[in-house]
Amino acid sequence: MKKAALHNLGCKVNAYETEAMQELLEREGYEIVPFKEGADIYIINTCTVTNMADRKSRQMLHRAKKMNPEAIVVAAGCYVQTKNEDEMQDECVDIVIGNNRKKDIVSILREYEKKHSRVHKEVIDINHTKEYEELHLSRTAEHTRAYLKVQDGCNQFCTYCVIPYARGRVRSRDKASVVEEVRSLVKNGYQEVVLTGIHLSSYGIDFKETKEDLLSLILAVNEVEGLKRIRLGSLEPRIITEEFVRTISGLEKICPHFHLSLQSGCDETLKRMNRRYTSDEYYEKCSLLRKYFDKPALTTDVIVGFPGETEEEFEKSRIFVEKVSFYETHIFKYSKREGTKAASMEHQVPEQIKTERSAVMLELSKRKQREYEENFIGKSVEVLVEEEIIKDGRRYQTGHTREYMKVAIEGDKSLQNELLSVKIENHLQIIH
Repeated sequence: MKKAALHNLGCKVNAYETEAMQELLEREGYEIVPFKEGADIYIINTCTVTNMADRKSRQMLHRAKKMNPEAIVVAAGCYVQTKNEDEMQDECVDIVIGNNRKKDIVSILREYEKKHSRVHKEVIDINHTKEYEELHLSRTAEHTRAYLKVQDGCNQFCTYCVIPYARGRVRSRDKASVVEEVRSLVKNGYQEVVLTGIHLSSYGIDFKETKEDLLSLILAVNEVEGLKRIRLGSLEPRIITEEFVRTISGLEKICPHFHLSLQSGCDETLKRMNRRYTSDEYYEKCSLLRKYFDKPALTTDVIVGFPGETEEEFEKSRIFVEKVSFYETHIFKYSKREGTKAASMEHQVPEQIKTERSAVMLELSKRKQREYEENFIGKSVEVLVEEEIIKDGRRYQTGHTREYMKVAIEGDKSLQNELLSVKIENHLQIIH
């Protein structure tokens, strides 16, 4: 029996695809082993979102070959999708698998072992395909929550982002296929699903005849018996309309936790980023969510030090983030990405200034997070218990509320995958 080890780099979509490849290999009789010495096959699902991600991808490929020089090393995913022939001439790589070919992992391995050519390459022109790559999961590494890929590709072309070149144009998964997978996961004990995609808000725009969209998909998933929670991945502000929010607010399974991508609170910066909304429009969307949901957890991403960001522009962004009062703000220092428009823009911001601005935003984020959490002290919340931890000699059961606050419940009894009503006594119960 061949031993295969898989390692994932990057986003939740990548993680889903890695687990789907693992399931395909298991069905074929491969033994899945930890990513350390002793495997016959190493599969690295790579990432290319930043230059650092590229570096990590290369490092993991070299580490795999070093652990077993005789092993077959497979480089899959976004990093290899964006590299040309010369860049992928790496002695540590035996098989190259681009996006939309991961579903063929078993047959590709079989073919390689038959021919044993120097480098076996399976990469399609991702920018000219309309095919959605069908992958399926019946279980995941998490035992209570399952991430579900429902969409691939992006048509936005933000000036800092390489992902449209790595993932291609928008391709959506058939609604019936999504519902079938949710049913399978629920049957295997999962109570919560998270709908994810490269650009989730674009779900269905490639379905010209059926006119399906993200809202119709959510409504279909909501009908699955036994499912208790539906969480949504990152959303673009433009999908937040009165009809969309009013409809989902009437669904008991929808979690009041919305990650609304911002990137900057300054209109001039947003324009250079090619983000297709203004700060005023974004604020209206947050207000809509708060109109229909009681204390929803709003989270976001912010880039500091984007090319041309002056002190005045940064201050506009900071004031806007303060005004919205997010539960969590993920701060990223702008990183030059080769092949994007922003990389060649004038007035690149020095690293020291990026670091200073990041620190300011992080401090603001921590304060706003605490302010949001204080709303729940003394209140009862629903917690889906996920795992047990031991801290200071005491045993705790931990899980997330519907708002995605991580809560600890002291006790020895294992309560994994149980939904509990818990009163939050103090901040010590909330884990970061």
